[in-house]
Amino acid sequence: MGYTVAVIGATGNVGREILQTLAERKFPADKVIALASEKSIGQEVSYGEDEILKVQDLNKFDFHGVDIVLSSSGAKVSAIHVPRAAAAGAMVIDNTSQFRMDPDVPLVVPEVNPETLVGYRKRGIIANPNGATILMAVALKPLHDRFKIRRVVVSTYQSVSGAGKEAMDELFTQTRAIFVNDPVAKSVFPKQIAFNVIPQIDSFMEDGSTREEWKMTVETKKILDPKIKVAATCVRVPTFIGHALSINIETEEPISAEEARLVLRAAPGISVIDQQTGEGYVTPVEIAGENPVFVSRIRDDITVENGLSFWCVADNLRKGAALNAVQIAELLVRDHMVE
Repeated sequence: MGYTVAVIGATGNVGREILQTLAERKFPADKVIALASEKSIGQEVSYGEDEILKVQDLNKFDFHGVDIVLSSSGAKVSAIHVPRAAAAGAMVIDNTSQFRMDPDVPLVVPEVNPETLVGYRKRGIIANPNGATILMAVALKPLHDRFKIRRVVVSTYQSVSGAGKEAMDELFTQTRAIFVNDPVAKSVFPKQIAFNVIPQIDSFMEDGSTREEWKMTVETKKILDPKIKVAATCVRVPTFIGHALSINIETEEPISAEEARLVLRAAPGISVIDQQTGEGYVTPVEIAGENPVFVSRIRDDITVENGLSFWCVADNLRKGAALNAVQIAELLVRDHMVE
């Protein structure tokens, strides 16, 4: 049986990646529909190598008859159209922050907590976590299962693609302007992003944290374990694709770098590349278009009783967004959407 699948936000970075991922993984879709805002009506987007889809108007689209919706068009748009799609009988996987902390909406990373999908029928909605949270959760899960993590301190180095196409354009334009000695204009980011790093992602909260840092904390607790303490600092860096994380953990059980390597190598969705040479670790520029979460620089933290530090990198448009959503859809059709 093939499914009818609709992709909301099909002209955006993540929407295009979702279409590519669906085709690459041969998702059982008889029909795929590309949806976006009125300004994108009639645009063409690729579905795999051979098929071109014409973008339809999201505002006028009738979701009756659609089996699965993958949405990645921003929280405000999701607030309007995701409940509308669910009410029409579609199963919606939403890539925005709109429903993540709703207690009746599963927040799912397939390698970490697939069992939570059993509650998907309550709202007809499944939430895809924040991109940096997904990468961290995949890496933490096998370590938590084996050593019981108490505390996480994470610093992120997040690419501009996480802020959308306009952010990628701003990095390119600013870089070019600097090389030709033109004025550097900024509109997406609060400060110049070219040849710079910005310790602010999303808006500030009352306690001094940003919303991105808050998301990493509360989403990790919901996905992995509410008892884990998380301290996050999220930084935007001048790379186009690929988020990187520097992670330090404290565990209840004794842990060593050697044991952690063995545990991580055996875990699904993780590729360990960890040698003490210039080629023995992974950086964002190397992993664009790749699916795994790459872990490197695994080492003991001797400043605490049971401590470990490591480096984690993945394509934020893939595992940090599109791939995770498609994997959720695959689990749905395999285990839950059986007539």
